[in-house]
Amino acid sequence: MKLAISITGQTLDSPFDARFGRAASFCLVDTDTGSWTVHANPALSASGGAGVQAAQFIAQLGAQAIVSGAYGPKAYTTLAAANIQRFLASGHDGRTAADILTAFKSGHLATADDATHGGHHGG
Repeated sequence: MKLAISITGQTLDSPFDARFGRAASFCLVDTDTGSWTVHANPALSASGGAGVQAAQFIAQLGAQAIVSGAYGPKAYTTLAAANIQRFLASGHDGRTAADILTAFKSGHLATADDATHGGHHGG
């Protein structure tokens, strides 16, 4: 499975970033082989709609699941429409992307069954 993880840096050891649309990067991990790549988030500096743009980018990368800390309603809908599973992790405990990957593999992450907040910019 291709799993995307929102991060602040450029490696699997980078800190997890709980922001979805405004995460600096996404680490795309093949959970079967352990291979990974990092992709800068093109929505990072968007004036609006960062969550939707980030969700579309994740879909273009071929991710089948995403781990982040929160999903607005439009990002959630975009991810769901692309059949991308949505998982949640706390961003306040200093975990790295590698730590998040371990939690994912061991089934310790909650699924996001709906948007986690009301969105921004009047959303």
